[in-house]
Amino acid sequence: MSKQIRNIAIIAHVDHGKTTMVDQLLRQSGTFAEHEKIVDTVMDNNAIERERGITILAKNCAVSWEGTHINIVDTPGHADFGGEVERALSMVDGVVLLIDAQEGPMPQTRFVTKKALALGLKPIVVVNKVDKPGANPDKVVNAAFDLFDKLGANDEQLDFPVVYASGINGWTSMDEGAPGEQWGPDMSALFNTVLKHVKPNSGDPAAPLQLQISALDFSTFVGRIGVGRISQGTIKPNMDVVVMEGPDGSTIKGRVNQVLTFQGLDRVQVTEAGPGDIVLINGIADLNIGVTVTDPITPTPLPMLKVDEPTLTMNFCVNTSPLAGREGKYVTSRQIWDRLQKELQHNVALRVKETDEDGIFEVAGRGELHLTILLENMRREGYELAVSKPRVLFRDINGDRHEPIELVTADIEENHQGGVMQALGERKGELVNMEPDGRGRVRLEYRIPARGLIGFTNEFLNLTRGSGLISNIFDGYEPHKGEIGGRKNGVLISMDDGEIFTYALGKLDDRGRMFVKANDPVYEGMIVGIHSRDNDLVVNATRTKQLTNFRVSGKEDAIKITPPIDLTLEYGVEFIEDDELVEITPKSVRLRKRFLKESERKRNK
Repeated sequence: MSKQIRNIAIIAHVDHGKTTMVDQLLRQSGTFAEHEKIVDTVMDNNAIERERGITILAKNCAVSWEGTHINIVDTPGHADFGGEVERALSMVDGVVLLIDAQEGPMPQTRFVTKKALALGLKPIVVVNKVDKPGANPDKVVNAAFDLFDKLGANDEQLDFPVVYASGINGWTSMDEGAPGEQWGPDMSALFNTVLKHVKPNSGDPAAPLQLQISALDFSTFVGRIGVGRISQGTIKPNMDVVVMEGPDGSTIKGRVNQVLTFQGLDRVQVTEAGPGDIVLINGIADLNIGVTVTDPITPTPLPMLKVDEPTLTMNFCVNTSPLAGREGKYVTSRQIWDRLQKELQHNVALRVKETDEDGIFEVAGRGELHLTILLENMRREGYELAVSKPRVLFRDINGDRHEPIELVTADIEENHQGGVMQALGERKGELVNMEPDGRGRVRLEYRIPARGLIGFTNEFLNLTRGSGLISNIFDGYEPHKGEIGGRKNGVLISMDDGEIFTYALGKLDDRGRMFVKANDPVYEGMIVGIHSRDNDLVVNATRTKQLTNFRVSGKEDAIKITPPIDLTLEYGVEFIEDDELVEITPKSVRLRKRFLKESERKRNK
């Protein structure tokens, strides 16, 4: 059991190059055979991750370097998947913090670093993308030091090693070089820094077993698989254990079937594993995240994992539209409830509860992206449902109503600054910091109620002509900031069931932008477009041309139609108001009023 082991997590803001860096570490440690075909961002193996170019789930792999086994956890960069990061940090002894050499520390960097420092982990700062034209490594290192100091790092954590890197080109260096040149030969500088600065696990192999489960997997052959790090003791196949939920929790007896460890991207069966090993075990049906697998004779459980509470909630409802059941395979409330319960087993930051109304469930998560990724996964699996507008979760603190506040960073061009500042001001945002970069762009930092950010992304992209970057992170609870205005435009609502005709679209073209195209099915109460004014308008979208025996030259009769808005799941969720729903099926996304008949809408108003 004298094997040398290091466990590290790679953390960073979204798009700073974590997954690309892991690719290079895998390649240069000889993980792949020479004849193997390697895809880029090999760790993002989920279909949605590949399409969007983001990491959603924390994933493990392992490399060997100079006889040392290094377990690497690749973590997501979005604040919405913070639950994944918190879990991953419980498995490691050190963190590699990646910072973009041009952008510097961003809000997400701050969030993840705060968690890592609180756990007493020592960071290794990697300044990535130093070969970018606007890179400023010295400024970034100073900003990282200031950030650590603000977050209350101790002296040992403030004395962090710095590695300069270009993840995409596959080299790292301990020293700065000339711009435009390669500063180091390969990734060895980072590997050696990890071996030098990350402490090996000091657990005793002869002590009673302590293995905390940090992630779950499932296999149709062996059932539920638990992933976690052994703090002390030794685990072997066919060993009797007890599973405990914290020091005061319930205990369940079980027997371990197989023990596997990571080697590269593969899982390899082993005959035993000791302190510091990140292992996968199966054979125990009642494994959950946070439980401790321990020795039955002298059980020594670890405290359960703590995860930040959700800040947003949405209603997931059974689809009750006239088109329900045409495209989906799973449409009943029981099927939706069972799917949400299955999600809860591994999605630690999610909360689900039933409401007083039949077929409506309240689902709470970290943010819009967290919830829309769940919806996207469900629709791909064949589920059909309707969802309401996201609402923030308020708290009562000392009798006063408090709401979640977000820290927002926007990188924009200077000529768009006025419009963005006005829009954020209207949403009760307070400017904290403003930094021009001297090259025509400016960074704005705001503190804004989470309510004010719902539906803001599309407006922001329009204001900055698609050139702006925005990111946000939960910053705490503060007293309620007052009312915030909603959507400025009304909607066009269909008055009839049927199919859309090009003739009807031509007549509606000057009323606003449409969400639908010719031959789409519509029903009474369905939203077919955005009205150009601020009131809702009921329109006839199924109108056809009266055919007469008069001849008309086709030229003046040709119908010109503005192309419809591409209605995505995220756009729909951001766009709707409280009296509207997004209908989600495996093939379509539609918007509708909660009450389909006009008489019902008037009565409920």
